[in-house]
Amino acid sequence: MQNATNAVAPQLSTRPTRVRHQVLWLTVAAYMITYMDRVAISSAAPYIREEMGFGMITMGWLFSAYQIGYSLFQVPGAWLGDRIGPRRALSLIVAWWSIFTSATALAWNAASMLVVRFLFGMGEAGAFPIATRSLSRWMLPAERGFAQGVTHAGSRLGAAMTPLLVVTIMASHGWRAPFFLLGILGLGWAAVWYWYYRDTPAEHGSVNAAERELIQSSIGGGRAARSRPVPWRVILSTRMLWVLSLMYFLYGYCLNVYLYWFPTYLKDHRHFDLKEMGLYSSLPLLAGVFGNIAGGYVSDLLARRTGNLKWGRRGVAMFGFLLGAGAIMPATITSDPYDCVWYTCFAVLGLELTVGVSWAIPLDIGGDCAGWVAAVMNMAGNIGGAVSPAAVAYLKQAYGWNVPFFVAAASSVASAALFLKIDASRRIRISEGT
Repeated sequence: MQNATNAVAPQLSTRPTRVRHQVLWLTVAAYMITYMDRVAISSAAPYIREEMGFGMITMGWLFSAYQIGYSLFQVPGAWLGDRIGPRRALSLIVAWWSIFTSATALAWNAASMLVVRFLFGMGEAGAFPIATRSLSRWMLPAERGFAQGVTHAGSRLGAAMTPLLVVTIMASHGWRAPFFLLGILGLGWAAVWYWYYRDTPAEHGSVNAAERELIQSSIGGGRAARSRPVPWRVILSTRMLWVLSLMYFLYGYCLNVYLYWFPTYLKDHRHFDLKEMGLYSSLPLLAGVFGNIAGGYVSDLLARRTGNLKWGRRGVAMFGFLLGAGAIMPATITSDPYDCVWYTCFAVLGLELTVGVSWAIPLDIGGDCAGWVAAVMNMAGNIGGAVSPAAVAYLKQAYGWNVPFFVAAASSVASAALFLKIDASRRIRISEGT
């Protein structure tokens, strides 16, 4: 007995490894790539329109084609991750969308680009639900808000880097070259993910006993990665999921106003030249990076300090949406183009404060079904995102540039109100059907 005690003691005193954090940072890199690939076309749009003769409405539908594919395949993407595990699923879909990122450069007319962008969106659709599922087996509950904040901060950092990168490459190599390079980057990431990631900590050779026990004692990380049949009746009958999804629909509408049309708005309405457009369209997205990190971190901190998860999530999100709405209005009506950019930085900062919170909630309420809850929420968000590019084109043509931004401000206020109905402390209880 004494010998057995002595053998166990060194294991108990060993500090846990931090493989889960390496998994997190690899996931951050994936989120960066998703947004780099997604927003490259918005910076290239002036060149594409000039070369191919596309009007604003045609370009709006090309933006929306990606979002439609992305929205429709959220649930099938989550199903794939559930079926074959995040390791294989995420490697497969990143390779898929990277091929179609590069294929964007091969388009020769509106129809061919519409098909390519739809197939690209179809591939990216599973990224966030599968990544959420992959993190649900690795991240401790106290780290979830930060994890979701920092991953989405990575996506916004990728988006912020892209306009300058694309403009620089286009200046010397034309608008097609950035799409080829981004496709190669994605294929490289897919290979690294398949080599390093494992579906559970128990399967990873670099996880020591202390970290494995830490994860298992917190979230049951040692169970099999593949789940039982999805309890759709329970999930879809959860009223809070639909409130969460409507909130994210409105958020998706707001975000895509800036992701797709802000560079064109700066060039056509605020009269920046191409280089200024690349710089100043990056700044709000860079502010969004800080919003993502701060929102998730502060939400976790408030939940720990107060012991009130409901208001730890709700308070940060409501503040962010109201800040966003409050800053969109002066950004829209000011006559100074530089003031417009600075106010827009605060608007996007506010919107992005809500993201880590929104993506932590599926982990809070979903348990093993977190990926499915995230898929439904993200599908709704991207239906809003699909409506946004075409809606902005039509609204601008009918009423000018101000009205699309007024609609975004109203959507932010409505999202803040919806958060009054969202309670992250109420977990979906599968066994009880509630």
